Amino acid sequence: MKLTLIRFVLFWGTLLLTYSSKAVPLKTTTDPCYAGCLAQKYTGTVFDNTNSPVAGALVKVAGTDISAKTDQNGVFTIEANAGATIIISKAGFKDKEYVLGENNSFSIALDYEYMLVPLKSPQPVQLLYSTVPQRLNVSSADAVYNNDLMKSPVTTFGNALAGRMAGLNLFQLSGQPGADGASFNLRGQSPVIIVDGVVTGLTQYDLEEIESVTVLKDASALAMLGVSGSAGAILVTTKKGIEGKQQVSLTVQTATQQPLGYPKALNAYDYARLHNEALRNDGIDSANSGLYYSQTALDAYQNHTDPYSYPDVNYWKEITKNSSMLNRYTLSTRGGSKFARYFVSVEHVNQSGFFKTVDSNSYNTNNNFRSYVIRSNVDVNITRKLTGGIYLLGRIQNANEPGATTSAILSSLLLTPANAYPILNQNGSLGGSQIYQNNIWAQTVATGYRQTYKRDVLVNVYLKRTLDELLPGLWTKAKVAYYGSLSESIIRSKSFAVFQKNGSSYSQFGTNGTQGNSNGIDYMGRVDYEEFSLGYDKTFNDNGINAIVLVNRYNTSNGYDLPYTITGMSGRVAYNYKGRYMVEGSWGYNGSNRYPTNGSTKRGFFPAIGLGWNIDQEAFMANVPFVSSLKLYGSYGKTGWDKPGYFVYYPRFYDGPGYYFGTSAGGVTTITEGTLANPNITFEKASKLNIGLSGDVLKKQLAFKVEYYRNKNYDIVMQRGQNSTMLGNDYPDENIGKNLYSGWEGQLTWQHTDKKWQYYIAANISTIQSKVLYADEVDRPYDWMKRTGRHVGQSFGYLAEGLYQSADELNTHATTVGYKPQLGDIKYKDMNADGVIDQNDQTAIGTSKPLLFYGISFGVSWKGFDISAVLQGVRNIQAYMAGSYYWAFPSNGLGQAWSENLGRWTPANAAGATYPRLSYGTNINNQAISSYWMRNDNFVRLKNAEIGYSLPGSLIRKIRLQTVRVFANGYNLLTWARADFKDRDPESFSGGYPVQRLVNFGLNIKF
Repeated sequence: MKLTLIRFVLFWGTLLLTYSSKAVPLKTTTDPCYAGCLAQKYTGTVFDNTNSPVAGALVKVAGTDISAKTDQNGVFTIEANAGATIIISKAGFKDKEYVLGENNSFSIALDYEYMLVPLKSPQPVQLLYSTVPQRLNVSSADAVYNNDLMKSPVTTFGNALAGRMAGLNLFQLSGQPGADGASFNLRGQSPVIIVDGVVTGLTQYDLEEIESVTVLKDASALAMLGVSGSAGAILVTTKKGIEGKQQVSLTVQTATQQPLGYPKALNAYDYARLHNEALRNDGIDSANSGLYYSQTALDAYQNHTDPYSYPDVNYWKEITKNSSMLNRYTLSTRGGSKFARYFVSVEHVNQSGFFKTVDSNSYNTNNNFRSYVIRSNVDVNITRKLTGGIYLLGRIQNANEPGATTSAILSSLLLTPANAYPILNQNGSLGGSQIYQNNIWAQTVATGYRQTYKRDVLVNVYLKRTLDELLPGLWTKAKVAYYGSLSESIIRSKSFAVFQKNGSSYSQFGTNGTQGNSNGIDYMGRVDYEEFSLGYDKTFNDNGINAIVLVNRYNTSNGYDLPYTITGMSGRVAYNYKGRYMVEGSWGYNGSNRYPTNGSTKRGFFPAIGLGWNIDQEAFMANVPFVSSLKLYGSYGKTGWDKPGYFVYYPRFYDGPGYYFGTSAGGVTTITEGTLANPNITFEKASKLNIGLSGDVLKKQLAFKVEYYRNKNYDIVMQRGQNSTMLGNDYPDENIGKNLYSGWEGQLTWQHTDKKWQYYIAANISTIQSKVLYADEVDRPYDWMKRTGRHVGQSFGYLAEGLYQSADELNTHATTVGYKPQLGDIKYKDMNADGVIDQNDQTAIGTSKPLLFYGISFGVSWKGFDISAVLQGVRNIQAYMAGSYYWAFPSNGLGQAWSENLGRWTPANAAGATYPRLSYGTNINNQAISSYWMRNDNFVRLKNAEIGYSLPGSLIRKIRLQTVRVFANGYNLLTWARADFKDRDPESFSGGYPVQRLVNFGLNIKF
């Protein structure tokens, strides 16, 4: 079935490509129409990407000597036959072809030959089910377009958005091939991902097929989503066909990847001496313990005199490469006629991981990733009033990793000290011991392999008909979509044995060569979506009305779960007077099948209203010539978020263990009650307020936007904190929580466009302040212990006051329950001054300042050269550094130690210590949750930079090419962070797969 679908897509795209390329031939003097058709007068306006008129452009009728030039306002008049092709040319711009039709008045936009697409463009705003001109939009929405997305050599579009949009913050926690996507944070929430109107969650596919990515943030933009709108939405709009000559684009790219940072483990000598120090600190007697390293061992570790008996192994370097590769090949074509338009693209990505491999294996053990993506979007004018389209996406993703799994190998790196074993013994066998049987090299190359196969198919079909015969401006549309996803694995793993040298012999641990073979389905899901809408769009005199009402059904099935279905209806009505005053109302009424069928909570109504005022249209602004546009807008409304659980309104009882009574009595099966049911469970809600001011000044060179938002989330699903053990069960999930999110967002752009060079610089800044309004927390005796009133996700623990530095401090400070502190231990604040450090002294730790994130981007183009860059920054963010990736000697003293542990407290280093005294294994005082382990995680990153050169059009047109551009770009190029992260990356610091730096080279040819 999968192959059949792919063949269908290829056939359909090829057929339309062939048909459409023949459907728009250039008119020549041999065209019969020139002998017998009547010429018509056409008036056109030519403007550039910034909506400014282009004067002096040559307009020529193809195949004839008929021509004209544009005046100072970019206007030209020419006589030609309907169906003729005109060619508009102007130095510094790309030639543009246009087929004359029934409209005798039209506008044409020229693209600069060497132009970076301006950030401020006249493109309409993409909303959920319609598009709105920017000047008439009253919603909070921002977009990033294809040219900016393509500057980042990444495999998921989310990674390309970092630093480019106000209100949207992204964290990339991993660089693992195929799993390196960033997490989205939109005004404190995780938004839904919608591709061409269908909720799919897809983020990883061909960036070249994306026309734009739009972020919707306020109630006016989100109300129509109903119970799916509170978290915001990210709309992905893919490229569609265009009427005109066929365009073909080929892009070839190759990138080098390098890990940005990883926890730096101590060498064997430092590990051993710190190990001994930790034992002494804990009072473990060296005379009665075999845990201490002898002076002979310390000398051998330091001098490397016996690498087999006293190994010193940097396991990270042994199993990983300094760099890996990412190759990408993209081929797309676009075009069509007035009857059919198409866009077809094919992409292949081959990304290798950083594990080393050996030639002796006949199979690959690296963590590689390959993907194949095909996109076919076709729109057809079936009749004069009926149009239709079919949008197809096929995606194949193949991943490979060692049989031990990538995560297990990285976990072993965190827990295995440098002196645990040699990679290979003197006789060539795998090193190890009874304690450390996890030879990391063997895990990487000698445990077989695992392969994962993912298949995704997205089919989106629509029919749209105008109903002008009933009412001019009326239309109707029907849409059906299907998304299917399948992930399956093949596991061919094998075991290995390790050997430890004991004098002249070796002791074996583990079994060598046992192979396991298995396969199974990891995930299987499908989504079907149906929509029927009725719309009206009409302008009469000074009044403009745009309205839409629709009913839809979203149904998804995951694995063996029962389907989850959202059904309902929604609508939007927008009115503007003279384009000066705007008012719109939108609403959603829907719900899901995870609620009682006869309950009052099954459906919800979510209304919103938006207002806008184009101040620049007022008469009193006529004397303010430097203001091109100035708009005040705002919205308020209610949105929903569906979090019903899996039919939690049903009481549940489970079979329990069997009990036997007497010597011959039968078994009795017990029944256990599940979590209490809640028949009143309903969806979460949010009231959203958004107020904004935007404008363009100084001949549209300076653009700005500032917004304030206040979102109150209520009916949040949570369990009551004031539980009682007398109940004998857990309380159910209930809609009782309340949180508040608020903040400011600002954007500023300066751009200049000339005939030969252009530049822009843009900045955005956003804040997120959150507050817990109600959480039904347990009774706490002191205000500093309470969660209510703190920001959402606030960490709680002890407030550290440094380290104990003297015996006087030990004797006079409050005592710690269950522990007797020593010099160099962490000293905690006695919040209630009762002389005891206990749970009543726990308080909020970490900053309470609002999260602030920002981005700065700039670009310059001149005579074919273009340079651009994006900086991403975050402030008021903290990381809790604790666990096996930071603490010394975890896992009962057998674990790793790190470079940060060298700053531990000692009598000689008391004043400058950055780490408590060392302990062997767990220290309940020093490893308690406290502010001591909080680190400032502010950072600034050069997220993306690109330099390119486009060959002159006069040269490449001779070989029938439209564009030839060579470029080099990079991702995660430079990072400025606090000294605490000198060996680590501020986004990925806990020992997982490190974030990668990419340096990419590419070639793009359009013809």
